[in-house]
Amino acid sequence: MTLKIYTSLLAFSFLVFLFGCQQHQEEKETMDYTELVYPQLDSENSRWFFFSSACRPFGMVNLSPDTEVDGAWGSGYRYKRDTIKGFSHIHAWQLSGLSVMPVDLTKTSGSDIYEDYESPFDHDKEQVAPGWHKLYLDRFNIGVELTSTKRCGFHKYNFSSNKSAILFNLGGQLGPSKIIDGFIKKVGNRVLEGELTNAPTFRRPKPTKVFFRVELDSDIEAVTSSENHEQYLIKLNNKKGDVKMKVGLSYTSLDNAAFNMQHELPHWDFDRTVKDSKSEWNEYLGRIKVQGGTLAQRRRFYTDLWHALQGRRIINDANGYYPDNTGEHFKIKRLPVSNEGTPLFDHYNSDSFWGAQWTITTLWQLAYPEIAESFVNSMMQYYRDGGLVPRGPSGGNYTYVMTGASSTPFITAAYQKGIRGFDAEEVYLALRKNHMPGGIMSRAGYEHKTNIGGG
Repeated sequence: MTLKIYTSLLAFSFLVFLFGCQQHQEEKETMDYTELVYPQLDSENSRWFFFSSACRPFGMVNLSPDTEVDGAWGSGYRYKRDTIKGFSHIHAWQLSGLSVMPVDLTKTSGSDIYEDYESPFDHDKEQVAPGWHKLYLDRFNIGVELTSTKRCGFHKYNFSSNKSAILFNLGGQLGPSKIIDGFIKKVGNRVLEGELTNAPTFRRPKPTKVFFRVELDSDIEAVTSSENHEQYLIKLNNKKGDVKMKVGLSYTSLDNAAFNMQHELPHWDFDRTVKDSKSEWNEYLGRIKVQGGTLAQRRRFYTDLWHALQGRRIINDANGYYPDNTGEHFKIKRLPVSNEGTPLFDHYNSDSFWGAQWTITTLWQLAYPEIAESFVNSMMQYYRDGGLVPRGPSGGNYTYVMTGASSTPFITAAYQKGIRGFDAEEVYLALRKNHMPGGIMSRAGYEHKTNIGGG
């Protein structure tokens, strides 16, 4: 072999090697981490806010099917239950709301659709991924797909007959809350508005309202209701085939529910929304790259990481308005915003951080420091409004769940890790107050029947 030929072969081999390295790098950069998430994991032992499908990281909307609706525990999506009882938009700590169910009125056999609207489904015809859920309602022969933005649910139904309708359930027990004072009204050929109230619970002492705006891509023929006005039936105008529905939520007002929809979901491209949600989840999940082990171990890791990025959900609107329930009277307030009107941080509901100093605190502050900083500012907003740094807020108010002052290790650990996007002197005074008599350390009465249980 001549030197010239040998040199050419060596150069070619090197180019192949470089191409292979580049291709491997591109594959790593475009890896779909959502494919490693198994949303149904442990869902048979579900808690109301445990299972998620059509949601974004920390999103206000967590749209998913419910197979059980009675109580905070053992409710929501439970894998071994074979009947869908509705698709609800809020699965949060001590909060629920806006359950809907597409129906085919030719399949009701004369039954009262307000009382008999559930449908069996089959897991073999179901697909679930972060940000997307697809299944088939066997009773009504209706295909269902769900996705979402932060504050808007997006539905796509495929009806097999022209007697299509959508049932809105605005009353009765839904997970941890009893839904009361719900109503809906038609405000346009394809537009509905309404509200409902989460009645107080054992842990959330004040009622919490949810406002919603609904837009469809098909005309509404009629709106009827049950005798007790807890269920509303939206009949569509001889519509067969695909129907899309957008639902914008707000904890403050109808105007802000409409703003959230216009801001986040002004279009009707369902597949685009699924793609955007997948991209957002991949950005969050891809912050931690795991190699080695078995496929099952990697799937378990990313499923657990996915769970760690939800459960605690934003309550402010896209323009910064939020519900303040910490005082004697409910108020609508606004977070600090940028010159463009975008909130400088988000405000949250949250189960207690009790015990999280070894887990969530460490994870967020290392891999998601901007989220940790947002949480610190949110907890300080509760302090400015109500005088205490919260332990487990819900509905814009304190719940006093668990004991101790679990926000203290969270905030101090953030400071120690260099997260400084807050007023440290104000934080110190707030945490000091929390640990003094009358602070959050003294507030454990409803669980322990004593004012010293928190210490």
